Amino acid sequence: MDLPVVIGIAGGSGSGKTTVLEQIIEEFGADPIAVLDHDAYYQDLSHLPPEERGQFNFDHPDALETNLMREHLDRLIAGEAVEKPVYDFTTHTRREETETVEPRPVIIIEGILVLAEALLEERMDIRIFVDAADDIRLMRRIRRDLEERDRSIEGILEQYERTVRPMHLEFVEPSKREADVIIPRGGHNRVAIQMVMSRIQDLLSGVEQEA
Repeated sequence: MDLPVVIGIAGGSGSGKTTVLEQIIEEFGADPIAVLDHDAYYQDLSHLPPEERGQFNFDHPDALETNLMREHLDRLIAGEAVEKPVYDFTTHTRREETETVEPRPVIIIEGILVLAEALLEERMDIRIFVDAADDIRLMRRIRRDLEERDRSIEGILEQYERTVRPMHLEFVEPSKREADVIIPRGGHNRVAIQMVMSRIQDLLSGVEQEA
């Protein structure tokens, strides 16, 4: 079996990683792409009282079950389907249902810490870091957490000051050194994204020629 192309997309919270991912899918279509988002692998906090869950440091590598994600990635590379967890960000727990992810010619792993985790980074063919100014990232995070995660503005800012910014400086920003491509100005840099598309197409063409 031909090995798939593995792409890692990292960057700070609100940097535009999802926008880059969506543009790749728009360019190549959803059929040839499998997606593993690191956020799906957050530790289940159902054993903690609800008031303690909100104080958890979700921006530290230990908050994520990266070993399980690596296992799923290896199985996808080997041509096996996996059951990806589904995380509920309003309750900080994993849901009972899972999402089936089938093996595909392109596997994209996405998350703020995927380049900071050697278990994931060493399996990538293309390493992308999406960069954006701190104020832009914070505004996007506030909008997302208000609209999608039922958070208060006070809670969002408290979490940003307590864990998001310190962990970004300690883990996320240094992982930029592992990137093959840095996309400045977030997910709206069409020139940089087009260069990434061309590289993906080159790798896929190589896989097709070997088939």
